[in-house]
Amino acid sequence: MMIGIDPSEMRAQRHAMVASQLRTNAVSDTRVVAAMATVPREAFLPGDAAKMAYRDTAIPLGRGRAANAPIATGRLLTAATLDSVDRVLLIGAAGGYAAAVLAQLAAHIVAVESDGALAEFARAALAGMPTVEVVQGELTEGWVAGAPYDVLIVDGAVEALPPMLIEQVRPGGRVVTGLIERGVTRLAAGRRTAGGFGLASFVDTECVLLPGFAPPQAFRF
Repeated sequence: MMIGIDPSEMRAQRHAMVASQLRTNAVSDTRVVAAMATVPREAFLPGDAAKMAYRDTAIPLGRGRAANAPIATGRLLTAATLDSVDRVLLIGAAGGYAAAVLAQLAAHIVAVESDGALAEFARAALAGMPTVEVVQGELTEGWVAGAPYDVLIVDGAVEALPPMLIEQVRPGGRVVTGLIERGVTRLAAGRRTAGGFGLASFVDTECVLLPGFAPPQAFRF
């Protein structure tokens, strides 16, 4: 048991999260809801952040990183229309919570985290889940060694998705991500096809910002 954490209180808060945050905000995939009702989110948040596990906002993790709000993660996973045979590339592993939920929904998950301390924490928290591989690296680069993937999930908001990430998704594969557009964060989904790739936004919501995804600055004379 984590110091200062009451397991029964955490279970009650997790139940409240499902009832008041997920079910009332279009997290409608019953498998996603069941997984998020089961996975103890507090186990994937380091230090004092664990006590805030079921708040309906982003949770600061230090060094410019934060755990996404449950609503944002739940909506992204719902939009991904996950299948039990899917291979998933998760960008922004943070403490490992989204990867732990995905372990109940898909066949194999590669979770990429750029922060060394968070990557180490996530590996420890996810120990015993053989279908999850945590790798440390630049979020913008994904993990080419595991490609192609059926699904790309970016658990945070970015200004632009690099072509390098899209190329790691098989033709016909799905992509879900947060986007920053004119200062507003929203969630979007799309598919990679033989002819190209596009995203369509489906909801405006709070979503943590991921580092490193700013588009290149245009050259000015």
